[in-house]
Amino acid sequence: MKHFPVTQLFLLGAALLSGAAVVSSVLADEPSVLVKTTAAEERIVTDTLEAYGILDPDPDQVLSLSLPHAGLINRVWVRLGQRVESGDRLLEVVTAPDARMQYLQAQSAVDFARRELVRQQRLLNEQLATKAQVDAARKGLQDAGSTLQALEKRGLDVVQETLRAPMEGIITRLDVSQGQRVQADTTAMLIAAEKRLIARLGVEPEDLTDVHTGAAVTVTPVFMPGVSIETTVREVHAMIDPNTQLVEVLAAIPEQQVEHLVLGSRIRGSIQLASSTSLAVPRSAVLSEGDNAYLFVVEDGRARRVAVRTAGEQGDVVAVAGSLSAGDKVVVTGNYELADGMAVREAP
Repeated sequence: MKHFPVTQLFLLGAALLSGAAVVSSVLADEPSVLVKTTAAEERIVTDTLEAYGILDPDPDQVLSLSLPHAGLINRVWVRLGQRVESGDRLLEVVTAPDARMQYLQAQSAVDFARRELVRQQRLLNEQLATKAQVDAARKGLQDAGSTLQALEKRGLDVVQETLRAPMEGIITRLDVSQGQRVQADTTAMLIAAEKRLIARLGVEPEDLTDVHTGAAVTVTPVFMPGVSIETTVREVHAMIDPNTQLVEVLAAIPEQQVEHLVLGSRIRGSIQLASSTSLAVPRSAVLSEGDNAYLFVVEDGRARRVAVRTAGEQGDVVAVAGSLSAGDKVVVTGNYELADGMAVREAP
C-alpha cells in the first residue's frame, strides 16, 4: 500500500476545497429573475364580444311632428336637443293665402248648398220640383260639409296657429327655421321620449353568428367609465350598415338607469356569448409573440415556457388551453424578463 506524505495530503485537500468553492460560486452567480406566481384554476368563463356604438332614442318612442297645411313659419320657440314638456309652444305657423282661400271657398260652397236645399224643398212643396232634385240638393250639402270639415282638421280654418308639444321629450331633429315657407305634410321636427333610450352597437359580420336576442350586455359610456348598465340584446339586424360596414345590435336601456345618460354619447357594449368551464389564468400571465400566445410556469426553481390558446376573457381572467394543469404556478409578474429554463426567485 502506497503512503502519501502529510504535506501532499494537505495540498490535495486544499485543491478539492478550492474546486468546490469555484463550482458553488458559479452556481451562485447564475442570473435569476424575481417573479410573482399564482395557481392556474378551473372556473366558468363567459366569452364576451366588445362592440362600440352610440346612445340613441328608442325608435319606437319617437314622434314625428308634421305641418298639415302649407304656410309660413312665423316663430320657432325650440332648438335642437332642447327638452320640452307636454303643451310647450313649438312653432307658430301662418296659413298660406292659397290654402286659406281654399277653406273660404269650401265655406261658401256649404252656404250655397244649404240655401239650395231650402229652395228645392220650397219648390217641392209648391210642386215645382221633384223629390229627386231635393235629394240631389241634400247630397250636395253633405259633400260640401265633408269637404269643409276635412279642411278644418288640416287647420285651414285659422289664419295663424301655434303648434304645441304633444308629449314630454327631447327635440332630436329640427327641419324648419323662422321665415321658411313650407308645403303641406312637411316634417317639422322629431320629439323623442327622454327616458326611452337604446344602445345601438356595431358588430363585425363574422361575429354575428355568436350574438343572439336576449344575450346579456353591459353598456358603459366611453367618457363615463364609472357608469355601468346591465341590459339584454333586443334586436340583431340582418344587414350591413353602409356607413359603418357593421351590423347593428340594439339593446334597450332600463328607464331606471337613464338618469345621467346623454343622447348621442359614444358607448362600449360587452356582449356575453357562450359560457364554459376552462382553465383560467390572470390576463397579465399571457404574453404574445406574433399570433402565438404563451406563458411561463415555475417548476423546480426554473421557468418553463408553455404555448397556449386563449379561449375567451372575463374581466381580468383569460381562459387558456395548452400543456397546463390546474394548480400549476403561473408567472404573473416578471414574465417579460424570462426565457425558457431561466432560474427564478418567487416573491412572497
